[in-house]
Amino acid sequence: MRATDLIVSAISNTFRSKTRTLLTVMSIFIGAFTLTITSGLGTGINAYIDDTVSGIGASDVMTVTKTGDSTTDPRADAGPTEYNPDAISGGIPGTTVTALTPADIQTLEGIDGVVSVDAQRTITLDYIQVGDGTRYVAGVGSLVAGQTTLLAAGAEPDDAATSLEVALPQSYVEPLGFAGDSEALGKTVTLVLTDAVRTQHTIEATVVGVTEEGLASATGSSLLTNSAVTDALFDAQSTGIPADEADRYASASVWFDPGATSADLDALKERLADAGYTGTTTADQLGTITTVIDGIVLVLNAFAIIALLAAAFGIVNTLLMSVQERTREIGLMKAMGMGSRRVFSLFSLEATFIGFLGSAIGALVAILIGTAISSVLADTVLSDLTGLTLIAFDPASIAAIIVLVMAIAFLAGTLPAARAAKADPVDSLRYE
Repeated sequence: MRATDLIVSAISNTFRSKTRTLLTVMSIFIGAFTLTITSGLGTGINAYIDDTVSGIGASDVMTVTKTGDSTTDPRADAGPTEYNPDAISGGIPGTTVTALTPADIQTLEGIDGVVSVDAQRTITLDYIQVGDGTRYVAGVGSLVAGQTTLLAAGAEPDDAATSLEVALPQSYVEPLGFAGDSEALGKTVTLVLTDAVRTQHTIEATVVGVTEEGLASATGSSLLTNSAVTDALFDAQSTGIPADEADRYASASVWFDPGATSADLDALKERLADAGYTGTTTADQLGTITTVIDGIVLVLNAFAIIALLAAAFGIVNTLLMSVQERTREIGLMKAMGMGSRRVFSLFSLEATFIGFLGSAIGALVAILIGTAISSVLADTVLSDLTGLTLIAFDPASIAAIIVLVMAIAFLAGTLPAARAAKADPVDSLRYE
């Protein structure tokens, strides 16, 4: 019997007992369905986290601050906080951090493992306005090299451009008087801030993009500016301040070798700590979230594997009963010259085909239901998490699940297949 004939025969034999096969396929279906859904859940959430990480910063950059106690608004029973002349705003209301100075930037540049350093300037904007419209409070942010943001329309401000460019948060579009995201592109907005001598400065910039809000990206809720706008705002804000007082930074972006290993990063963090600084990578900032999500997905996958193992016993039972019912047929096939290896292959193929049916149907139904659920949730309870596809399916992962289930089915079918292969043709023909 040729290989193609063997496959056709195995498929047709699978449907001899339709009810028994259907029940076995259903048990595999449950496990494959669960495994596909949990895999899609992990894919969707981790893809969103990856996008969020790229919004926080590049993978080869860490945020460095000066090691020291940050201060917050003291509670009534906590007593006063000691004054620190080197403290500046930490970006969160009521918090301060020890400022970095140009000398600190030079020190960071000289630490082994540091490729380059970029001081992050803090800009406090009074408000943003369009024409004579309503004034709105806004923050100012900028992207470092390798950092991205989610865009609803347009493009990111070009740091290489000399023109003043800004990207608006999506939540500012309608309040500022624009009919929609696309309508805001190309329009002029007015940025106003006050310097140290209480003089207001006005800077006009062109809207080139509209950003969506990410899970942990500050750029999603702040105005995103290019270097030309940042420089103009910082110079205006520093008016009346001595140079040594103006050049004070809350943090610095430190680039390191993109090929650095975990051990290299740990060593770099230790060298920074020895010099009096604290370094935090984007992975550090979202590491706990990723670990928790991976743990949840792992537990759900464990339940799916248990369901598949239970289904494997169903395959064993189905094929053992099939071997029992087809004893005389097996004897006839052997008497006509079919070898034990061919008989083993025939029953193994039946088991594998049952596994394929259950896994393929389970994966297909999971994709349809998972996509529908993800779409509904994105428009309702998860609408605030722009860009999140809760359940996303990777073709390679789906194929791997189907292959895994087929492998489990094949292994489950080896016992009854071996029993059929060992059957004595004379005894099998005499079987009643």
